[in-house]
Amino acid sequence: MKRLASLLALMGALVSLPGSVQQPMLEMVGPGRISTPLDEFGGSFSPDGKRIYFTRSMPTNYIYGVFESRLGPHRWSDPKLMPFSGFARDSDPVLSPDGNTLLFVSDRPVNGRDEHRFRIYACRLESSGEFSAPKLFNGSMNQGPSIYFASMASNNNLYFTQANAENKSQIDVLVSRFQAGGYVPPEAIAVINGKDIVNIEAFISPDEKMLLIGSFNRPDSLGSADIYASFHEKGAWATPIHLGAPVNSPARDYSPRISPDGRYLIVSSERGLDDAQGRRWTAENFAAKLHSNYNGLGNIYRIPIRSIPALTSGPSGSPPGCP
Repeated sequence: MKRLASLLALMGALVSLPGSVQQPMLEMVGPGRISTPLDEFGGSFSPDGKRIYFTRSMPTNYIYGVFESRLGPHRWSDPKLMPFSGFARDSDPVLSPDGNTLLFVSDRPVNGRDEHRFRIYACRLESSGEFSAPKLFNGSMNQGPSIYFASMASNNNLYFTQANAENKSQIDVLVSRFQAGGYVPPEAIAVINGKDIVNIEAFISPDEKMLLIGSFNRPDSLGSADIYASFHEKGAWATPIHLGAPVNSPARDYSPRISPDGRYLIVSSERGLDDAQGRRWTAENFAAKLHSNYNGLGNIYRIPIRSIPALTSGPSGSPPGCP
């Protein structure tokens, strides 16, 4: 028995030796305040890392609201619904790289007409430190089918996802370039799009070298929506790469971002019910799971980018688009 105990202790020491390979883990953001038993997704941090904007929804009615939480000396504040949100489906807030513009999509009526489609809206950071009321984003992309996500590079080029006008089972990634003070007509990024592929989110890195995609219906999916990356190489976008575990799981993994300091991948995930099948549930099990953060609804996570093999390239081990 003593020999066995000694052997186990030695094995434990070997696992912790410098240079040993350990599986990176997702770290939940703000458990109990930002990530709760409710449904949260789409975390976007301010450049100083002291504010986070995210969506909280009420499944299965899909009522969406944009919330803000601020980091205090010891913890995140209780999230507050943004003043402009709460009467329409406002979803997936994304800050511009400089933090001065807050983009989100919404199906709110325009000029009193409810057209039952999502468009891009933008709020500007005012001198008070608060965001202005949202305005419809000025660009021809808002005249087409529903848009589900939008993000902006440092040069103001806009990447977004939009329903395919000819195939209702498909959502595409497009880019509208900022030229001469305005946005030119959008172009579809063909290598990312495909028949019946549903690209819900497309987050562009500030330097426009990496595009993170939350996507359904790709052949290498682990079961639901997964997160992919495409790199801009030799003047063109490359075929998206599956980011693998632990970023992806059999549950839905979606709404990716990069933290402003370039160190973390921010993702949302509905993981937590991996053990739901093949076990006998009691009333106590049901209650405990339902009121936990692992009840199958969304939570927001982060993971160091340098720990994700699919994103690491070059002698410095730094992925394109990140310092």
